[in-house]
Amino acid sequence: MRSYRELFRTPEFTPFFLAASAQTVAQTMGGLALGTLVYRATGSPLLSAVSMFGSSLVQVLGATCLLSAADRLPPRAALTALPLLFAAATAALALPGLPVRWLFAIVLAKGLVESVGGGVRWGLLNEILSKDGYLLGRSVFNMMSGLMQIAGYATGGALVALLSPRPALLAAAGLYGTAAVVVRLGLTRRPPRTTGRPSVAATWRANALLWSSPARREVYLALWIPNGLVVGCESLYVSYAPDSAGTLFACAALGMLAGDVLVGRVLPPGPRSRLGFPLLLLLAVPYVVFLLRPALPLAAAAVTLASVGFGASLVQQERLVASTPDGLTGHALGLHSAGMLTMQGVAAALAGSVAQLTSPATAMAAMAVTSAGVTLLLMGAAKREEPRAVSR
Repeated sequence: MRSYRELFRTPEFTPFFLAASAQTVAQTMGGLALGTLVYRATGSPLLSAVSMFGSSLVQVLGATCLLSAADRLPPRAALTALPLLFAAATAALALPGLPVRWLFAIVLAKGLVESVGGGVRWGLLNEILSKDGYLLGRSVFNMMSGLMQIAGYATGGALVALLSPRPALLAAAGLYGTAAVVVRLGLTRRPPRTTGRPSVAATWRANALLWSSPARREVYLALWIPNGLVVGCESLYVSYAPDSAGTLFACAALGMLAGDVLVGRVLPPGPRSRLGFPLLLLLAVPYVVFLLRPALPLAAAAVTLASVGFGASLVQQERLVASTPDGLTGHALGLHSAGMLTMQGVAAALAGSVAQLTSPATAMAAMAVTSAGVTLLLMGAAKREEPRAVSR
């Protein structure tokens, strides 16, 4: 499968794509509205960052206890139920007078459910397209994510500025409900990819098998840590520029879109496979400019350039899918998604804590330097592993 036209001619791909688009807009609108709501109520960069990305913190619990469900649930039923639950949770966040502690309880519960959703979704994509079409399909989803994030942050920012965060949350809840309807009507009923009941023991066995491969371990670490630390920078947009955070988020989405087009469509396999680590460095380095506390135009340019580096995840995901048995594809991709989101939540909390003690600009630069340092360590480990792989 080599063209976008072929993708959209594939049965079920279009409704699957449309439902995911609606969910992405809902997630970005809801996240921006919630972060603004919490920042206005508390004045805390830490609480604002955690409210936007805190649901990711509990992904590790789902990855260690619930992830075996990703290949053991009927995909259409699961992908219909999940956005309905998200719609209810997002609508609850809009309730007037809801204490901040209850906001965080809802956010964390939503994150626990999301830990299974990633495995179900990406496992189904691999099933619809097969392994030879997965990279192109995932690049289209990433490009869609960039465009829908631009739309979501622009729309959410306008609603927040013109009205208040609560109407934006209600609009996000409506979009989640729309996604559920599209999945139910547009996808066919499929059996689970793996038989047996989901359990903690099954989750642990599959995690141990996936983690037993040195090559997969390296891929997972590259997918989780540098990316997550840079998302910690993004979690501080609201506190860095309270009136222009939507612009920075939209610029980040634009850069991510450019990176996904470059990696998923423009680069041939040979050069693409060598760009994983350089793109991770690009993801971090431009954020160092925030040490100078740049005005909005320079900040937006740095954010756009850095976000091109998110294309590195496509390179790593291609390696992960190629090295994973078919019966564990959903679990493997769910582990990637849960681990990445967990790291993003941890990084958001860490970045918010540093910003609380120093400033948002200083915290963003510190997270970027740490991300670049981790990437350099992973590059060194990969070079040391290459002679061993050849000798084996």
